[in-house]
Amino acid sequence: MDFVIEGNYPMLRCKLNRGETIKTSAGAMSWMSDGFDLEVKSGGLGKGIARMFAGESLFLNYYTANRDNQEIVFASSLPGQIKHIKMQGQTLIGQKSAFLACDLGVEFKTVFTKRFSSGLIGGEGFILQQFSGYGDLFLEADGSLVEYDLGPGETLLVDQGHVFLFEEQVSYEIETIKGMKNILFGGEGMFLVRLVGPGKVMLQSMPISNLAAKIIPYVPSKG
Repeated sequence: MDFVIEGNYPMLRCKLNRGETIKTSAGAMSWMSDGFDLEVKSGGLGKGIARMFAGESLFLNYYTANRDNQEIVFASSLPGQIKHIKMQGQTLIGQKSAFLACDLGVEFKTVFTKRFSSGLIGGEGFILQQFSGYGDLFLEADGSLVEYDLGPGETLLVDQGHVFLFEEQVSYEIETIKGMKNILFGGEGMFLVRLVGPGKVMLQSMPISNLAAKIIPYVPSKG
């Protein structure tokens, strides 16, 4: 498979030859040539239901080229980036809406924060996606990306919506901001994510939740 990521509002354009397959969430395809066979799979009812908790569809779409040089395109749903990662057996944890498409050799599933109570009160940080295996993985980020390589014990405190992706060995916990005055008037909400190294972390600049909060005041109401 050959691919290119292009455009200010990025799109992923893939060229597949006969027999090559790309896997994606239902509804993610934007346009394609007519030389593809589509097969819809759930990968098991339990896995499908878990994906629904993460905001994904119950089913995955498998597009297989039935002749050479066939194009399929996936456009980003928000201003941001499409991130390509060459998976080589590592395991990565991402935000619940990160997945866009991947090779057959890449697996992804829904995972939950280790501390249920933290996730329950911590909002969007509760549900995450885990990626593993071998091959090309394509993820969708909100805004720009910044990468940190944390050393052992090195810590970042991050607003939950800004966490995009991190390596499996990075510790992830949700903690409450200290001080009622800080919670009420600090503008940062009640919770932060504590990421502790070692490992790589990617943060995104414009979470969809922040963008929605800026837009909502300008949406006309019936009143």
